[in-house]
Amino acid sequence: MENTYFTWAELSKNYNDEINSADSVYFSMESNGLTTYSMLAFDFHFLSDSKAKLNNLAELLKNSYGYKVLEPVNTESGVWHLSGKTSPFPVTADNLVYWTLDMYKRGYEFDAKFDGFGAPFDKNNQFFPPFEATTADEFFNKGFDYYNQGNLSAAIAQWTNTLKVNSKDVDALYSRAIAKNELYASNAAMIDYDKAIEIAPSFSSALLNRGALKDDNGDHLGAIADYGSVIEIIPKDEITLQRAYANMANSFKALGDLKAACQNWKKQKSLVQITLMHY
Repeated sequence: MENTYFTWAELSKNYNDEINSADSVYFSMESNGLTTYSMLAFDFHFLSDSKAKLNNLAELLKNSYGYKVLEPVNTESGVWHLSGKTSPFPVTADNLVYWTLDMYKRGYEFDAKFDGFGAPFDKNNQFFPPFEATTADEFFNKGFDYYNQGNLSAAIAQWTNTLKVNSKDVDALYSRAIAKNELYASNAAMIDYDKAIEIAPSFSSALLNRGALKDDNGDHLGAIADYGSVIEIIPKDEITLQRAYANMANSFKALGDLKAACQNWKKQKSLVQITLMHY
């Protein structure tokens, strides 16, 4: 059902404003003594024209995010208001941006508007993730668990922790790129894919995803180059090659080169037949 209170047009229009707002909040907190990676719990607020919509949002925030959420209340203007408190998470400029975008997107999914947030803190009493006592794999696995729960911002924060422990963890870069892209942060996702591929040039999944993201952004030639790299790297993996040829065919089609598109579709089809023979 189409949103009636918080529309896609409004989400798109105000997307960058949400990023700027998160940046402003972070740097204001930093100027008041916040140390990066300090663990804080944030108060948050949503607005909607329906108590039922906010109740559904509240259930998600409680079950998938573990947040404390109050009962929606009706304001004098007739707008319904939902407030709550997050679990503590490590606050960096980027983490706060992605948490904000996560809440912004979640609100939209329930036709509710993310309306504000804040967190009090004592600059003389801050605590941080146990970086020295936690391995990169442990942080990564926590991120994977959060991702499977649907908590994208917590997953991103844990994968950022992973990279603080091991800056060359390509799985963390790859996974974080996927989560960022789901929050419509395609440029940031591209940066993570680029870093992962720079560290591991034969990382076929990262090449495929980066190619698909380039296609989404209209860079079809760049996408074709990535798919071509996959084909060169793993000539005996039929399943991955099927994706590479199919995606490359679609890229050529987008460029208007139907001959090249058909050639790649034929290669994909032949690989499908080979795969079926194996089962």
